Amino acid sequence: MTTARWLAQYAWLPGAAEPTADVLIETVDDRITTVTPLAGRTPPTAGVEVLDDAVRLPGVTLPGLANAHSHAFHRALRGRTHDGRGDFWTWRDLMYTVADRLDPDSYLALARAVYAELALAGVTCVGEFHYLHHRPDGGRYDDPNAMGAALVEAAAQAGIRITLLDTCYLTATVDGRPLTGPQRRFGDGDATRWADRVEAFAPAGAHARVGAAVHSVRAVPADGLGTVAGWARRHDAPLHVHLSEQPAENDACRAVHGRTPARLLADHGVLGPATTAVHATHLTSSDIVLLGASGTGVCLCPTTERDLADGIGPARRMAEAGSPLSLGSDSHAVVDLFEEARAVELDERLGSRQRGHFTPAALCDAATVTGHAALGWTDAGRIAPGGRADLVTVRLDSARTAGVPPVGVFFAATAADVTQVVVDGRVVVRDGRHTTVDVPAALADTIQAVISR
Repeated sequence: MTTARWLAQYAWLPGAAEPTADVLIETVDDRITTVTPLAGRTPPTAGVEVLDDAVRLPGVTLPGLANAHSHAFHRALRGRTHDGRGDFWTWRDLMYTVADRLDPDSYLALARAVYAELALAGVTCVGEFHYLHHRPDGGRYDDPNAMGAALVEAAAQAGIRITLLDTCYLTATVDGRPLTGPQRRFGDGDATRWADRVEAFAPAGAHARVGAAVHSVRAVPADGLGTVAGWARRHDAPLHVHLSEQPAENDACRAVHGRTPARLLADHGVLGPATTAVHATHLTSSDIVLLGASGTGVCLCPTTERDLADGIGPARRMAEAGSPLSLGSDSHAVVDLFEEARAVELDERLGSRQRGHFTPAALCDAATVTGHAALGWTDAGRIAPGGRADLVTVRLDSARTAGVPPVGVFFAATAADVTQVVVDGRVVVRDGRHTTVDVPAALADTIQAVISR
């Protein structure tokens, strides 16, 4: 049994509008056991044991951040797709060149570096939207889940938790054209064979669990949607889906199915409280009502959405309709959940030309407790007794945060201001450095190895 005591200068506690000063957090193994605000006590330590053995956490301590939507291999594209014009579809062609070059060993090395970068940014759990399943020619590895196992092991080595969202990807277009070229390694043939493969995967380690994903209405025929949703329901697993990321997807879905992607998903039992729609950028008013009324969550990825010129989604309207909002860094063009969080508010300001759509506490929830719930970790994302011992400390004395009140961290801090990260009671980042991975070197080496193949 490992016990620890942490004395946070400020801690963001559940339900609070802003961080609370002077909070003693005690943990045993991977759980928080007690949370004691000390401010106002006379003397300050009255009612608690002497604090000499408590680790001081100067700055604001947050619950662990959850990155609810990740494509780890996209990190190799950062800085390589920004020259010239184009859109999502031209970017996608470049992405396929990277997808074609990975195998289980190289993917393990790359994902380990990427997940360690996430840890540096305060991420304690990642949702990996995983569709890079098979060999480049579409044939299966000896272990059909070798690529997924590599991602699970990468997260273990980086020190964070993972929900492997095993993604069904069967067709190239809404009208059912077959997968070709690099896409061939994404497919299992049909939804039943996808389910059989996923059923056989038992990830190693308590840090990992398996969820399901429908890549999109482009990639899963209508008659396969219920199979994926049914697998998720039987296993009480989270279910994610790319939804209405592009107007072209909406147009094609209407042409083939006579309805929007959201309506198609609803008609086949995909929507619901265990489901998270990713992006949801181009929705109709009826779509928004469908998502909200069903309790379907929405994962916003603002830095990727702006990087790919996808557009600004109706975040405020979705939240008001009843959809919980979470956050993801998606393509990892930027790895910074603070930037993702404030972009939800700032992008809404650009679209509406008004301020004040989301409170700092709402943005904190999107980055923490709601994201963890979307990934199936309902015991994480809160600094509260019984919760997972995940603590992320953000400094208040950097050039970005000096003079900023604690409540302002989601509008002022960046990933570079994270000084310490504790995951399940283990220190993974200390003094701004990963405890086991030289992150810059690992990223440089693994990306170069992939790009140069």
